[in-house]
Amino acid sequence: MSQKFPQQSAKDFHPEVLKLFDQYVHGGLSRRGFLSSAGKYAAGAMTAEGLLLALSPNFAQAQQITPDDARIVASYVEYPSPNGYGTLRGYLVKPANAKGPLPAVLVVHENRGLNPHIEDVARRVALDNFIAFAPDALFPLGGYPGTEDKARELFPKLDQTKTREDFITAAGILKTIAGGNGKVGVVGFCYGGAIANFLATKIPTLAAAVPFYGGAPALDLVPNIKAEMLVHHASKDERLVAAWPKYEEALKTAGVKYQGFVYEGVEHGFNNDTTPRFDQSAAKLAWSRTIELFNRSLRT
Repeated sequence: MSQKFPQQSAKDFHPEVLKLFDQYVHGGLSRRGFLSSAGKYAAGAMTAEGLLLALSPNFAQAQQITPDDARIVASYVEYPSPNGYGTLRGYLVKPANAKGPLPAVLVVHENRGLNPHIEDVARRVALDNFIAFAPDALFPLGGYPGTEDKARELFPKLDQTKTREDFITAAGILKTIAGGNGKVGVVGFCYGGAIANFLATKIPTLAAAVPFYGGAPALDLVPNIKAEMLVHHASKDERLVAAWPKYEEALKTAGVKYQGFVYEGVEHGFNNDTTPRFDQSAAKLAWSRTIELFNRSLRT
């Protein structure tokens, strides 16, 4: 299907509104706090509520691949996770006409759980001829609740020690999954980017890790990384960009094979095509680099 990009872009919003929205998305500001602070930037018919609505995801508009697309086989599956929450659930997507063993990619969501956008990303990965698996960290709390606000409220209630073990388990499942070639990579976004970095320090058999605007791992653990790293950041993501040089230096010192890119003039979340923070040019380039890495590192 043809993709419809957001009607507005980040340039249509006051920079302070974008900063407030970023705080809201990451739990540093309540909905009421956003509305109160953003009100001073509302103009004309656009209210603070209107600003929030305009910046919030539109999953249906951005969907690239429908769940029933004949080119894929998708299902929700559960696996035991004894070191985590006991059971993990995720969205497993495979190419419908796979020929020979395929590499596998773990897809890790933002801090709202397995929402429709991340499911769509998993389908995109599968259409690039990979087995894709996107776990839902919120499954122990009932799963993605259907709205971003409710998901954002649930997420801090997770025991992150158990959740991280669930993601370690998920990567292990892909290592031996039926139809797989034994090679596993991970791509994650925001919270998921931090998980991708974390998994690289914990799983020596991980072949490739691609964090999109994710927090760096503990720097003393960087020498544990055996995966090839591809790090994507947005230039306007001030906090993460400020932390990148030390992480990059640690990667160099440890002799980790990596590439790192800071995409100029774009916002945190630039790859998420459900919101105005999406930047088509940066997203296309970052995604092409991601698939190129997975093709190179997971198929040989």
